[in-house]
Amino acid sequence: MLSVTLRQLEYAVAIGRHGGVVAAAEALRISQPALSVAVAQLEGHLGRPLFVRRKGSSFVPTSFGRGFLEEAADLLAAVERLVDPDAVHPEARRPVVIGCFDDLAPMVLAPMLLHLRSRRPDVAVSIRVGGFEMLSEEVRCSRIDFAVTYDLGLDESFQRRRIALVSPHAVVAHDHPLAARGVVTLAELAGQPLVLADQGLSVRHMIDLFRQRGLSPRVVHRAASLETMRSMAGNGLGVGLSYTRPAALHSYDGRPLAILDIADDAAAEPVIIATSALDPPSPMMQELIEEVAAMRGLPGAVTAG
Repeated sequence: MLSVTLRQLEYAVAIGRHGGVVAAAEALRISQPALSVAVAQLEGHLGRPLFVRRKGSSFVPTSFGRGFLEEAADLLAAVERLVDPDAVHPEARRPVVIGCFDDLAPMVLAPMLLHLRSRRPDVAVSIRVGGFEMLSEEVRCSRIDFAVTYDLGLDESFQRRRIALVSPHAVVAHDHPLAARGVVTLAELAGQPLVLADQGLSVRHMIDLFRQRGLSPRVVHRAASLETMRSMAGNGLGVGLSYTRPAALHSYDGRPLAILDIADDAAAEPVIIATSALDPPSPMMQELIEEVAAMRGLPGAVTAG
């Protein structure tokens, strides 16, 4: 157990700086006996003297004392910075952890990192990419400082900053009968074989879009990822549905795709920056959030102020 106190270190350093008990006690505005007792207790704990006592209350550091007092002074300065509300805190020296939803990451993560690097080169950033459940748990437990995601599955323990509004779209093979339409309705899509990205909350949300309108969607495939869904659609296995809209008009396996807007405006979904309401962002973290919120150009999105 650590029995040395910061006060004892402060008193010893003061004696070393001022050359004696009298001057140190005056500088610290404490009594000389209290100062002498504290330093004697510290020396007793160390088992070695820090000072050579001379006549006239002159204190000269021993060879051991010189090194000890230098390290003690550095430690006290570090503690002072740590508790100073106007100082640069450890938060500014550790990497900021930013989360991003799986589907959004390929489109927004690199531009976001480049933007932050240009605006805040002093801040190191660490990235976590995952699904809704992982991101919400990591933000809730303060292991992620903030996450860029859709507003799905979050309760009142989260704060939200809306940065964009994204409408769903349908993905079909370029030779699909609907490909030339450009715009379709959910009612028209309900009769089509659908391919959805199998991401828990995302699947349920997509199905609910139909059910809220009294429609019964026919889901024939659940794909493990957005690009797997696009590949299935490109190969004619069904109509894909997604909010995230990559710029590419080919699937990973080279199949040409057609993108159809969905006319049902009420289906638009916000993209947000999520933070913990129980552990609100610090001023520095809020500055980073504002930088991300100020970015433009999320594919398929209408930026929200």
